Amino acid sequence: MTNETSALSGPDLSLGIPLSSLPEGAMLQGHAGGEAILLVRRADRLFAVGAFCTHYGAPLSGGLLVNETIRCPWHHACFDLRTGNVIRAPARDPLARWRVEEARGIVYVREKLDEPVTPVLADRNSVPATVVIVGGGAAGNAAAETLRREGYAGRITLLSADDALPCDRPNLSKNYLAGTAPEDWIPLRSIEFYQEHEIDVRLNAPVIALDLVAQQVILADSSRLSYDALLLATGAQPVHLDIPGASLPHVHYLRSFTDSRNLVETAKAAKRAVVIGASFIGLEVASSLRAREIDVHVIGRETTLMETVLGPQIGRFLQTLHEGHGVTFHLGTTAAEIDSVQVTLANGVTIEADMVVIGVGVRAETTLAEKAGLTMDRGVSVNEYLETSAPNVFAAGDIARWPDPFTGERIRVEHFVVAERQGETAARNILGRHERFATIPFFWTEQYDLGIAYVGHGADWDEILVEGDLEARNCSVIYRRGGTKMAVALLHRDLDGLRAELEFERSAVRQKKENVVGARTLLSSKD
Repeated sequence: MTNETSALSGPDLSLGIPLSSLPEGAMLQGHAGGEAILLVRRADRLFAVGAFCTHYGAPLSGGLLVNETIRCPWHHACFDLRTGNVIRAPARDPLARWRVEEARGIVYVREKLDEPVTPVLADRNSVPATVVIVGGGAAGNAAAETLRREGYAGRITLLSADDALPCDRPNLSKNYLAGTAPEDWIPLRSIEFYQEHEIDVRLNAPVIALDLVAQQVILADSSRLSYDALLLATGAQPVHLDIPGASLPHVHYLRSFTDSRNLVETAKAAKRAVVIGASFIGLEVASSLRAREIDVHVIGRETTLMETVLGPQIGRFLQTLHEGHGVTFHLGTTAAEIDSVQVTLANGVTIEADMVVIGVGVRAETTLAEKAGLTMDRGVSVNEYLETSAPNVFAAGDIARWPDPFTGERIRVEHFVVAERQGETAARNILGRHERFATIPFFWTEQYDLGIAYVGHGADWDEILVEGDLEARNCSVIYRRGGTKMAVALLHRDLDGLRAELEFERSAVRQKKENVVGARTLLSSKD
């Protein structure tokens, strides 16, 4: 899926431009042969690639060059300028490439190049013959695609408990629910893609147990499937409210494509909605329902929106934003009862509603791992290579708790891009690459015309610094703990978000080196 503009801009690069007009590190958007092209000069090399990110169509000219890679300004996908290949999610398709020629100080973009050939694994005997992936979400899909992209030719089976193909879950509460994204945008890939790449996707195929000794998964129909390598990517499920009326037909939870479809159908005839839960999902749902001109009331236990995650400044700003779009808030309380026409709050207030959406959090689906005896730590415990305590078993996505290279703490993050990137790393480690998962967490939210990007992991922050003008929607909000920057939220500062990500990455590398040196010093002192 892409939202890229079809309008061409900049010079016709097939006619040539002076090399002197493109200094080291410069990016120039132009076109050739009717296609938008980004011309890049990096380390005295010239690259011509597609001008727009293959994820949502962001203009890459606003991105960040890091060595011979380019990072997308919107959602931080990363591409190799030499090959066009995707290095990091959320993009899945490579960038197109063109041949560049220099003659007498003039740079020309010539013919379009073929896509890089899929590599052939050097030693196929050293990789597992069969890989089973349990979970049809972001991590599972990314792992399956990465295995094929890396040249794996063995059998891949993806077992999904859902009734729909892996989908663009962040869009379910945003554009799709608002009615501005067509249904064909939502699946991450078509069924033909999986068939072409020989990825056996089985829908409505819940796994109920693992036999780690026999290296088999046991499905709900009692059938068994053997594996040589197993990836657990079971994700999370919404927390259900245990109150009267919570199971009525007009009450919805939002996690799957089917959930969102059902919610859209209800919204078509609804006039008054109550959203229980003022989380990211709840606020995005409120925004989307207001786009459909539905009267929306939001109920939240907190007294300031998103205070523990984003801080009071952004929380108050978000409340004002929503109220300006007609949303009514009921904070510091919760729902006590739902009936066919209204929601009754714990404080006795009643709100008319012909549809109700519950978004009070999610719970990681760790039952399989727990029953199998894997080591748990408020999630499935994995090492820096996403390996669990069992041989040949990996975990990724919402269920995985891993050592954060930046802080050294063990963290678990429930965000789509993190899950995709863990799926990529897990796939490469299944192939024996021994690659550490060292990616900095990233997520984004969109509410009305406001986008907020968040880089890092700022749990338990004790200080907030706002740089810029929050009211003007042009600022960076920095979260510190003990004087150390842990995370940053950004409003309309895309490039600053990429720079913050790079800063955290480099800090993690320095921390890793310091830890290694410290360990060696300690060993030497013992000798």
